[in-house]
Parts: sequence; structure tokens; C-alpha cells
Amino acid sequence: MLSLVQSLPSPSIGKLSIGPLQLSAYGLMIALGVIAATMLASRRLERIGVGTSEEMQSVALWSVFGGLIGARLYHVVTSWELFGDDLWRIPMVWKGGLGIPGGLLGGVAAGGLVVRRLNLSLPAVLTAVAPAIPLAQAIGRWGNWWNQELFGRPTTLPWGLEISADKVPAGFSDAVLFHPTFLYESLWSLALCAALLAVDRYRPLRPGRLFALYLAGYFAGRFWVEGLRIDPTHTIGTMRLNQWVAITVVVTALGYLAVDARRHRDDDRDRDESTGGAACSPLAEASPSSQ
Repeated sequence: MLSLVQSLPSPSIGKLSIGPLQLSAYGLMIALGVIAATMLASRRLERIGVGTSEEMQSVALWSVFGGLIGARLYHVVTSWELFGDDLWRIPMVWKGGLGIPGGLLGGVAAGGLVVRRLNLSLPAVLTAVAPAIPLAQAIGRWGNWWNQELFGRPTTLPWGLEISADKVPAGFSDAVLFHPTFLYESLWSLALCAALLAVDRYRPLRPGRLFALYLAGYFAGRFWVEGLRIDPTHTIGTMRLNQWVAITVVVTALGYLAVDARRHRDDDRDRDESTGGAACSPLAEASPSSQ
């Protein structure tokens, strides 16, 4: 029986035309991801009861700005050979080249400053945005499809990705199809978003832990997806730099969850002994008035 899917095509151009207006499809995918994530995070923050939709939008605005700078700087620093002779390429983000580790660091740093200025609870805000970030990533990764970039090694699988000849790296000119790593990461991120929403609904965690769970989940998936990619990058030993970053983040996030669980288990036991079993709820700890 022939497979219904023979391959996944790639778009011939990376722009969308709306009348006389031409939009970068890469930028559009990122913008759509940001909009969807902001809407989800805003609803979640209001449901938790520690902030308003308007406050979440302010946090998101500056987080996106800080994240964009951090993501671009990460890509530039880790791929300096692409920019050293042409510094004008550095601000051309619409051509691709954003590093998620740098984006997360810059986004959390910028958003944290706004959270502090608005007198919100940072752990509560991180809990609200935890499922929203992988939603943005699931949508934004389709920008790589439009740009025909960051695909994986050759494959014969029926969902292999067709790539234009001028986009194929040296040494792979004989290959026909490639692993669609953008699709793998998009589906992983979408599944992670659903899993985090389910955990938060059916087994709520203490404020902040859901974000650590997101970091562990996302970078665990990123590790194996990164191992499929063939775009040039720095390596340490037999692994790509981003794989080492992924391992570091997963270990750190899981370590935080273990230490935090032990610390709060001891705190809960001490509080139960002093109050006769009356303990505060996780959401109560998240509210500014209880800090």
C-alpha cells in the first residue's frame, strides 16, 4: 500500500503578499505565536487572581522585546563566523537566526523587571506563562519552514522535508528528503503546552514549579531534535553546543524541583505541627499580600 504522504514540500519564497504589502513569513509566525501566548497567559493570570490582563500584556510586551534581543545575541555569539565579516547582518532577524536559550534568558529578565515594577508575584506570573511559552514556540517554529532552515539529516521517511537545492548544505547534495525538525519541535512544544495545562488543572503545583517543569520538558525534547540537525554549529566533544545547553537546563530545572519539594515538605511539616494541620494553599502563597 502506498503511503498517503510521500514528502513534505517547502515554500518557494519566505514572504506573504497581501495586495502591495509583503510580509516576512518568519516574522509573521513569531508574531502569531506571541499573540496566542499572550492571550493564554493573560487568561491564566486573571484566573489565578494575582493580576489583570492589562498587566500581563505589559509583561509580555517587554518580555518579547528582551527575548528578541537575547535570542538574536545568542545566535550571533554562537554563530559569529556568519556575522564577523558582515556586521550589518546582525539586526536582520527576519532572515532567521534566533536562539531560544538566549530568548528565554532575555525574556525572563525583562519580564521580571516589569513584574517587580507592577508589584506582582514573580512565581505566580511564571506559573501563568509556563504553558503559554511552548504554545508560542509551537507556532513560531513554522517560520523555519518558510525560510527552509534548521532541518535535519537526510531521511527516507514519508514525512521527509523537500529542500531547495540552494538551501542544501555542502556534502548533502545527493539527498532528496530531510528530517523536518521544525515540525518535530513544534509538535513537541504543542504537546508540552497541553501537558502543562493538564498538570495545572488536575494537580496544581506550587507557584514557580510549573515553569521549571516547562524548562525540563522543552529542553529534553530540544536535546534529541538538536541531534538531528545538520546546520553548522559549535560542538563540544561529540555533541552540539545546544545539546550541552539543553542538558544543563534539564538538570538544573529538575534539581530545583527536587530541592524545592524537599524544602517545602519540611516547611509544611513544621507548619502543620505549629498550626494543628492548617496549611496555606499554593495560590495563597502566590498573592502579593501573603509575601
